[in-house]
Amino acid sequence: MSNAPQKIRNPILPGFNPDPSICRVGDDYYIATSTFEWYPGVQIHHSKDLKNWRLVTRPLNRPEQLDMRGNPDSCGIWAPCLTHADGLFWLVYTDVKRYDGSFKDTHNYIVTAAEIDGPWSDPIYTNSSGFDPSLYHDDDGRKWHLNMIWDHRVSYNSFAGIALQEFDPVANKLTGPIRNIFEGTPLGLTEGPHLYKRDGWYYLLTAEGGTAYTHAVTLARSRRIEGPYEVHPEEHVVTARFDPDNPVQRAGHGDIVETQSGETYLVHLMGRPRLGQNRCQMGRETAIQKCVWGEDGWLRLAAGGLAPEEEVTAPDLPSHPFAEEPVRHDFDGPELPLAFQWLRTPYPERLFSLSERPGHLRLYGRESIGSFFEQSLVARRQTDYNYEAETLVDFLPENAQQTAGLIAYYGRYQFFYLAIAWREGMGRVLTIHACPGDYPGAFLTAPLDAPVSLAEIGSVAMKVTVEDMALRFWYRTDGEDWQRIGPAFDATLLADESGRGAHANFTGAFVGMHAMDVSGQALPADFDYFSYRNL
Repeated sequence: MSNAPQKIRNPILPGFNPDPSICRVGDDYYIATSTFEWYPGVQIHHSKDLKNWRLVTRPLNRPEQLDMRGNPDSCGIWAPCLTHADGLFWLVYTDVKRYDGSFKDTHNYIVTAAEIDGPWSDPIYTNSSGFDPSLYHDDDGRKWHLNMIWDHRVSYNSFAGIALQEFDPVANKLTGPIRNIFEGTPLGLTEGPHLYKRDGWYYLLTAEGGTAYTHAVTLARSRRIEGPYEVHPEEHVVTARFDPDNPVQRAGHGDIVETQSGETYLVHLMGRPRLGQNRCQMGRETAIQKCVWGEDGWLRLAAGGLAPEEEVTAPDLPSHPFAEEPVRHDFDGPELPLAFQWLRTPYPERLFSLSERPGHLRLYGRESIGSFFEQSLVARRQTDYNYEAETLVDFLPENAQQTAGLIAYYGRYQFFYLAIAWREGMGRVLTIHACPGDYPGAFLTAPLDAPVSLAEIGSVAMKVTVEDMALRFWYRTDGEDWQRIGPAFDATLLADESGRGAHANFTGAFVGMHAMDVSGQALPADFDYFSYRNL
């Protein structure tokens, strides 16, 4: 029997799960990740062993906490920070209302809960001076709020440093002077601050280099919380920018946790492009690295160097696997399965119902694909390079402004959509809408020479497969064999690096169910099931 240590394989949170913040409460570990425009806001995963994780909650789930109607793509919830102190979980987050151009509108809030699954409080507003807020609970009982500072002025450094200000938990507001405690290293783009205390030193962990292929985790320390901070001898703890063949790329934006036995691990965001092809279809995911504290008091990777590892040594903790996510959801319960999200709005009853037709997810056709307000799209993350997703839809369109079907979606200019539609002289048809991601000049394309005629009534089964970077649609009716429809699309267009590029797109590929009715009649479409499996 082998006594070899267990290994953890990265990513630990596959699919769109960026900007991880980790905390330990007793024997339980929790990671919060960004959700951007997807609702409800913030994903929180739970683990007992740092290897096996399950999604347990999305805490920002009501209008008082979060309303993202009108937020552009890749805005919304950026870089939450999850901590535990005084018997409470504390979650700090940004709701970004604009990020393109010179200006950023970034509003920061705090919510709390006694239990990880809530109920979570109404938000406390803190400031709007920048994004990536965090909260540090000092050992003297004081609490400190940090965020990067955004400077919109021409010819100034936009990433102007890290702001520190005290938070008063009784008055529920920031108080005292605002200090810029760290302006970063020459790598620049300093963001994502987290504070820790060890052996009388305050350690400041930041993200630098931007969230693409020059990303890094930077460490600095000071004897005083307000600084000045000296930078790590190697400047960074982890980065893949010197290692282009590493399967773990875009390594940065980290957070540290210590196990019950004193081992130290760092979680960070990552991307996994195919070798030689810099497009990450799963977006930015979460990885973990084993670290050690040196005799000089600095944190380093246990493996040495700066390059992240695809496989790391697991901590000395009992293995604790969870049941796997079901392949198929039949929509038999009163709640939407946790795997699924929708876009922006805190009023999902206007988008879908699980009770109007029992055993089905009913979508009400709303605004167009890419709407910033009310879009009836219910989807789950792509978590595998090669996958198959399937659904069965019952939809009877009455005019050309009504569609419903299966969609592979990244954003308003990046999607492939197999839809039941209506065509003059043909009635009900099957068609494909595609948008190639050539922002900002992207327009809808019609890849089929002609739509496929359908019977006047009857459900249509739809399937999408992604294999070797090729995305293909399939359909069948009345129990017939599957038939291919349309060309093979380039699946890598549904990636951060497509369209506006990795410093403008921050989410990941989703696959799900969509209904549109731009006539304003809210025509419903009923989906009997949805399945997703790794190929």
